[in-house]
Amino acid sequence: MDSNTTPTIDRPTLTVPGMDTDQAVRMISILQERLAALLDLQLTLKHIHWNVVGVNFISVHEFLDPQVDSIREMSDAVAERIATLGGSPLGTPGAITKFRSWDDYELNREPTVRHLSALDSVYGGVIADHRKAQREAADLDPVTEDMLIGQLADLEQYQWFVRAHLQDASGDVVFRNTEG
Repeated sequence: MDSNTTPTIDRPTLTVPGMDTDQAVRMISILQERLAALLDLQLTLKHIHWNVVGVNFISVHEFLDPQVDSIREMSDAVAERIATLGGSPLGTPGAITKFRSWDDYELNREPTVRHLSALDSVYGGVIADHRKAQREAADLDPVTEDMLIGQLADLEQYQWFVRAHLQDASGDVVFRNTEG
């Protein structure tokens, strides 16, 4: 497979009752992109966990692990939905990078506020793409739509947690990532 091409989704031989093969292929394709995004987010959160320094280090360091666990559960649910629809979930590092449409996380060892600002942008992209996938699922598969809606509630809450760290006592944003 060429490194510049998106992997193809195999046509399932069986899918769930009431869904035709073309619908299943479209839904699997949408979910595969979501799987790649969630796996990437999980790894990015751990990367931040290991590299955050400075003011509020320990609170941010410890605040990220429950998010990692939750995102892992989301990725597992998406992968299992792909399998239920008759597809093969692709979760290898190579598949993640082939399905990505976003740039890699660029920060390494940086102060908490820089990481949280960058993480706010990461969550913003994941949430926007998840919302798009949810809208597409609404026309294809209500079970998948429901799963994505539940995940959106958690993702939006995690972004809110991150944003709360970026505000001072008056509610003003103290640091905003100007690169994204």
